[in-house]
Amino acid sequence: MNERPIGDLVRALKSLGVDAACIDREDFPPVSIRAGGIDGGKARIPGNISSQFISSILLASPYARKDVEIEVTGALVSRPYLDLTLDVMKDFGVELENRDLRYFKVKSGRGYRPRRFRIEGDVSAASYFWGAAAVTGGTVITENIHPYVTRQGDIALLEILEGMGCLVRREDDRIIIKGGPLTGIEADMGAMPDMVPTLAAIALFADGETVIQNVSHLRHKESDRIGDTILEGRRLGAMMEELDDGLIIRGGGRLMGAEVDPHNDHRLAMSLAIIGLRVPGIRIKDENCVEKSFPLFWDLWDSL
Repeated sequence: MNERPIGDLVRALKSLGVDAACIDREDFPPVSIRAGGIDGGKARIPGNISSQFISSILLASPYARKDVEIEVTGALVSRPYLDLTLDVMKDFGVELENRDLRYFKVKSGRGYRPRRFRIEGDVSAASYFWGAAAVTGGTVITENIHPYVTRQGDIALLEILEGMGCLVRREDDRIIIKGGPLTGIEADMGAMPDMVPTLAAIALFADGETVIQNVSHLRHKESDRIGDTILEGRRLGAMMEELDDGLIIRGGGRLMGAEVDPHNDHRLAMSLAIIGLRVPGIRIKDENCVEKSFPLFWDLWDSL
């Protein structure tokens, strides 16, 4: 996490009266915070690195001493996650002013109300099991995901998998995927960047080219998810080309087992596991980095 830039969030918090600072180097964790609440006021946050910065301030703003106004500048990535944040805030009793996800105003003194709340399954985590079905031709059922009503943006991966040749059956509370002969696809992944390593792994077993675009912000995650995905794919013999805002995968080539490094990135590790279902001899270093988001991943993976 110390490699993920967080300066935009720290500066926004400072403008809202929070005593926060990066300790070791500018713009990166660790961060020191002297807790005293949030004064409130106005903050400007660039939208081109991570929607999480905006979500985090939105979630805390109902408890600021004054109203909080947030202006989002520049391009905005991962828009569905902001929709999800606003939905949950509303579910817990907080209404706010929202102008097309570019400006928000949260009134002070209107905190959350408790309620019973069912937590939907994590679509991002489910994607690796969908990928398992895609590359093996098998069938996988993921439960507690509601494809017709979910606001999780990564659900759009289902349409991409359908376009590549998978059979997808959507039910009210589950998704059933059966793999089939795969073909390459062109995909704008700007709204679901976390799915890029997953799609790259699947695309290795598709006929033709897969082109992934509009994800330049992936270079600022736990790893450089464009460059590092390509680096590790090439260790296995994959034909991949780097773009300024994405990558090209030429599927159907001959792959070989090797030791691969997920670069301490949980999503790279789980995507490499998909490749390992088809390519013998893949060894993933530092496999426990998956514990960041999915501590039981390897147990469930083995159960397949």
